Amino acid sequence: MARALPHPGPPVLPRREVVAARLRPVEGVLRPGEVVMDGVARLMAEAGCVGGVLRLSGGHLAPFRYVLPAPSDDGVHAAWYSETHAPDAGGRIAEATAIVGARDGAPFLHCHGRWDTGEATERMGHMLPFDCTVAEPITVTGLGSAAVLFEGLPDEETAFTLFTPRADGAEEGAGRRGLFLRLRPNEDVCGAVEAAAAEAGLRNAEVLGIGSINEVVFEDGRRVSCHATEIAIENGRIGAGRARLDVSVVDIAGTVHRGRLVQGDNPVGVTFELVIAGSEETGS
Repeated sequence: MARALPHPGPPVLPRREVVAARLRPVEGVLRPGEVVMDGVARLMAEAGCVGGVLRLSGGHLAPFRYVLPAPSDDGVHAAWYSETHAPDAGGRIAEATAIVGARDGAPFLHCHGRWDTGEATERMGHMLPFDCTVAEPITVTGLGSAAVLFEGLPDEETAFTLFTPRADGAEEGAGRRGLFLRLRPNEDVCGAVEAAAAEAGLRNAEVLGIGSINEVVFEDGRRVSCHATEIAIENGRIGAGRARLDVSVVDIAGTVHRGRLVQGDNPVGVTFELVIAGSEETGS
């Protein structure tokens, strides 16, 4: 993996930021009339959680707003966002993953997903949760922590404000053993996930998360030749210490790609945010 995406600031250590957590289930429905951010904040509060990861499926959003990855033209950032897409038909959620935490002292989330906007092909991108309103109920499932969250903080290396895992000082309580994990630019996604899990003694686990990869490479040899991408893990597992990550990807042209990430050749573009959950039965 020789390619690396340059960023404006110096590399920051550690390259893997990890906080151990106890995870509990989060389940519910986003209700018609709710703004997505408000509905997610309600469900997290009802579960007694400050941070975590959620899966959204079904239902309909109208209005619906999202952006695609895009090249940067400011001479600073390695990548940026497209103009806002606002389809007239709104968006029906196929599957979306949201990393949930806080920014500027208020609930915040980062969401990538696939959706039907009434066009000929399925679309994918980065949802704008303050600009999307639920028109038909959306099913939500996931995992949260009462004591660990992702916090949006300025990042010197990339010049973005990015989610970083941290403990907020609350009591953890019981639950599945897990990790909140942020990967920095140019770290191989599969290798970094395996290393973080191994260090925590998690040989068998579920992996959920979103992020970006500089030129995605799949196990079957397909390559997404684009430095700016948005990724969602749709089926992620660690088995006997080895990561298998099936993902969906959208590039700057809006083309959606799906497949399993090859080991050792998928460097993080800007960031990757993940929750790793030990198996329910053993916690390992």
